[in-house]
Amino acid sequence: MKNKSNNLFTLDKFIEESLYNKKYGYYMKKNPFGKGGDFITAPNISILFSEMIAIWVISFWERLSCPKQFNLIELGAGNGEMMNVLANTFNKFPQFKSSCKINILEKSELLQQTQKANIKDTKVKWLNNLNELNNCPCIFIANEFFDALPIKQFLKKEKKWYERHVNFANDKKLEYLDIPFDMQKFEKEIKFKISYKQMFVEYSPLATKYLQTIIKNIKLNNGGILIIDYAYLEKEMKNTLQAVSKHKYCDVLKGFRNSDITYNLSFSLINKIIKKMGGCSSLSTTQKKFLTKLGILNRAEILSKNMPFSKKADIYFRIKRLIDESQMGHLFKVMFITNQKNKFKLGF
Repeated sequence: MKNKSNNLFTLDKFIEESLYNKKYGYYMKKNPFGKGGDFITAPNISILFSEMIAIWVISFWERLSCPKQFNLIELGAGNGEMMNVLANTFNKFPQFKSSCKINILEKSELLQQTQKANIKDTKVKWLNNLNELNNCPCIFIANEFFDALPIKQFLKKEKKWYERHVNFANDKKLEYLDIPFDMQKFEKEIKFKISYKQMFVEYSPLATKYLQTIIKNIKLNNGGILIIDYAYLEKEMKNTLQAVSKHKYCDVLKGFRNSDITYNLSFSLINKIIKKMGGCSSLSTTQKKFLTKLGILNRAEILSKNMPFSKKADIYFRIKRLIDESQMGHLFKVMFITNQKNKFKLGF
């Protein structure tokens, strides 16, 4: 983890240590979700978010010609709230439910326990890795999954590339340190010209590994992945690293092991990875457009028809948080990756 001086972490190793250290890691020692935690995700805001995802999954399964057996995999299921709503919704569609094998990939044992307590469906299986999946069509759901994976940062100064490190020489005050980096050698290793027309690069080796595994699975077995996350569409990459504690942004270094560290996905970079692997294509949109096209406002109208004003107002207040452009509606993007021959476009 550290270099020869024993005081330096590459940024991705620093994030790995901060979030996933088995004893002290942020995700390993606490449940960060909800009002009493550090942040709230879309499934915690409104049940309607998860219902829209359920509708999308069922519709995609129908587009795949209703396979009699398929895998639904949620990557990083948070506190289990979304999967619980999905499973409950699926109960209303017996043919779909009998075909669907629900799986969750979750690294944190603490969050696994929370998920097992919150998800009422007893047939859910927890995976240690994606290699455990059988050779059936797979639908992957990644809601705020990729943004929680460690990233490397590279920056170009005076035509030379540097990799960002964290200096632990002074335990009371961690500091960034940029060290000269052989970008050409790195690009040969990853077989990808990631620095082309860039002055700053954010790259997650682990996220890339997951994407490669998932895309291979989709090409082999059919299916797709729905990614919902902080993201941007511009081709030029930028520094998006941030930390959150008690629902407020905080210093990444000062929050070591006690705050959530996250970044915004470059959908342009993901598209380059998809293109390089071949056989798959993607669609992208904003969370606002995705949820609106799926009918979240129509669903809210039906649900609130005979409710008292206070409850009706609460439903629409929550939806506003999800789709308003000044809140999550534009900040969050949605990407769908599937086989090139599959023309399913619901929500896009």
